[in-house]
Amino acid sequence: MYIAGWGHTPFGKLDDSLENLIVRAAREALAGAGLDPGDVDAIFLGQFNSGIHPLGFPSSLALQISDDLFGRPATRVENACASGSAAVHQGVASLLAGTARTVLVIGAEKMSDAPADVVGAGLLGADYESAGSTSATGFAGLFAEVAKTYSERYGDCSDTLASIAAKSHHNALANPYAHLRRDFDEEFCRTVSARNPMVADPLRRTDCSPVSDGAAALVLTTATAAPVRFLGLAHANDFLPAPKRDPLAFAATTLAWQRALELAGVTHADLSLVELHDCFTIAELNLYEALGIAERGQGARVLAEGRLHRDGDLPVNPSGGLKSKGHPVAATGVSQHVLAAMQLTGTAGEMQVPDATIAAVHNTGGLAVANYASVLTGQ
Repeated sequence: MYIAGWGHTPFGKLDDSLENLIVRAAREALAGAGLDPGDVDAIFLGQFNSGIHPLGFPSSLALQISDDLFGRPATRVENACASGSAAVHQGVASLLAGTARTVLVIGAEKMSDAPADVVGAGLLGADYESAGSTSATGFAGLFAEVAKTYSERYGDCSDTLASIAAKSHHNALANPYAHLRRDFDEEFCRTVSARNPMVADPLRRTDCSPVSDGAAALVLTTATAAPVRFLGLAHANDFLPAPKRDPLAFAATTLAWQRALELAGVTHADLSLVELHDCFTIAELNLYEALGIAERGQGARVLAEGRLHRDGDLPVNPSGGLKSKGHPVAATGVSQHVLAAMQLTGTAGEMQVPDATIAAVHNTGGLAVANYASVLTGQ
């Protein structure tokens, strides 16, 4: 299965409506693929929403791209913060089943218009224990507990989280789509201040991805002349109740990742870059280990060696990741695939990783509950 074209709006607090974001990204993707809207056989639209936006039935907004899409099947896909990758995987499944030859996949979210308490409550709808409740810290509070557990097992990780934040901010400077294009250094990121307050101890503002608007789109196809090819992809879910999950294991994440690499016939040594789900810096640190990039408890060492920076041997989030690129929830997974495709076609501009040939994408929903991995290569 192949990617023929892609589109991406800026991420941030945008004036655009949800409809306009969807239309902008999708039209760009179709133009990039050299296709007309009438060439599309099916549409999958990722949107988490969870009450953040008043429209909970956006699938047919994609038909606003063109009247030529009348009658096309359009389906909203939701799997928390992995809704974008869920839509991508549904699109690939449609191609594999033979029910479509050209699929339009869109991930979109409009979040910034909602009050902070509505956004927080909506995101907590992805947590078994917290759904329906109010919380001053929201998902940051849940990942703060992950950070505390990590520090208890392996030693204080606060400075490492600051290093991850600084890396992400530096990378985002090269990303024209990024929400936070601010070069905060490690000292700023580790210091609690009026500009960098504690959100949920030990997570500071620089440890947290922002609330963003945005959309991204892909044209998936069976046409072998397309520029990017899927080598492997996998999806694995964990149990939803927290007591059934070790907070650091991210066991289903590991399973999805291993399955995708096995299907692709590659190892970490073959990867040119990874775009992974760093909703919080502690998520990135723990994912170094859950994905096998580092041994358990050794993520800080691998980071300090420079291996995971954009000029290292396995750049992680050269886009700036969710942390700095932004996290319009359902747009994230599609965006990760778009940025990977750009890297593999040498069109990533200042973000470009030299000689990128194989890229991996990791996207998760909830606290490592719904997990997706893709491995892509350029043609």
